[in-house]
Amino acid sequence: MVRTNFVNHLNEYGISYATKDEFEFRFQVYLEKDIEINKLNAEPTSFIVAHNKFSTYTKGEMRKQMGRKPTVGDNAKVEELDTSNLTDSVDWRAKGAVNPVQNQGQCGSCWAFSSVAAMEGSHFIQKGELLKLSEQQFVDCAGAEGNHGCNGGLEVWAFDYAKKTAIELEKDYGYTARDGTCLAKETEEVVGVQSYVRVPPKSVVQLKAAVDKQPTCVSIDAESIAFQMYNKGILDPIFCGHNLDHAVTAVGYGTEGKKEYLIVRNSWGADWGEDGYFRVAIDKDGNGVCGILMDSSRPTTD
Repeated sequence: MVRTNFVNHLNEYGISYATKDEFEFRFQVYLEKDIEINKLNAEPTSFIVAHNKFSTYTKGEMRKQMGRKPTVGDNAKVEELDTSNLTDSVDWRAKGAVNPVQNQGQCGSCWAFSSVAAMEGSHFIQKGELLKLSEQQFVDCAGAEGNHGCNGGLEVWAFDYAKKTAIELEKDYGYTARDGTCLAKETEEVVGVQSYVRVPPKSVVQLKAAVDKQPTCVSIDAESIAFQMYNKGILDPIFCGHNLDHAVTAVGYGTEGKKEYLIVRNSWGADWGEDGYFRVAIDKDGNGVCGILMDSSRPTTD
């Protein structure tokens, strides 16, 4: 039965292999994930995992879907916000501040997608227009700030670049999912970063306050099957670690039953998770589910 499902999976995603050895190798990868999926779905969780386009990916191939570098010391100000008048829920998608989900592909550029989404949200809140900015400009041009293109980077390093050089529209600097020579043109620059701040870490109410104010960069541990095979629901606290390796963007929060959750935009395409998004429980202070409370930042655009 599993082998039949595997063949159906290959047909669904238009996958074929040149050799029988490759076919059998990928079947073993699929089989291992199938076992983990069934095991997780047997647990009393508030989320469901399922096979998806990553079912035949090795751990090494999945790491190319991430790309956040470890946090290092910087001079970013930590800003504590007033939390006395937080709204019960917010969804910046419904307000028109979030572009459709994209797919970073086999390029560790999650940091660029997280940064761009936060900048687009900030610009929308200030100017009332939703622009589509270029992730590729960050990939190609922000190396001097510490980023390594498709080999990873950090949101705050991206903001450091955007403080000096504004970002072009995607239509003028399109995404290629690979490293390239910097082609930024001063005449095409549109949105830059005026300043940025870190969110006080390990605090649910402070992260909610930041997201209430604007779409906010957050980081997670994306190594677990629970996250990679996530299909729908609210991710629980016990199924992933706190090694931050993937940058994403928090665009809202809400409550389902008695469970509070954060709405997070991923960059793995709209065919992953809940139309490209996932929800994660924010039930208590600390590291948070998958490390979601550990390291967040938000920019102010000019």
